[in-house]
Amino acid sequence: MPTSQPASGPSEERATPDDLLHTRTGTEVSPEDLVLASGKDITPRSLEWAKRKLEAEGPAALDKMLP
Repeated sequence: MPTSQPASGPSEERATPDDLLHTRTGTEVSPEDLVLASGKDITPRSLEWAKRKLEAEGPAALDKMLP
């Protein structure tokens, strides 16, 4: 017996709110995490950028980078 699902597109009413999509585990966010999430290579310069960003924005800096 085949199962069929309705052929309807995504509904705005059923979309998951953005704040529920972030899955940080509660652990510390490291500069390396932030660099990797930004798509950059880990270099002394990118690590300094990440350290400054984490000091300014805290762990939310990572949440802003991830979808």
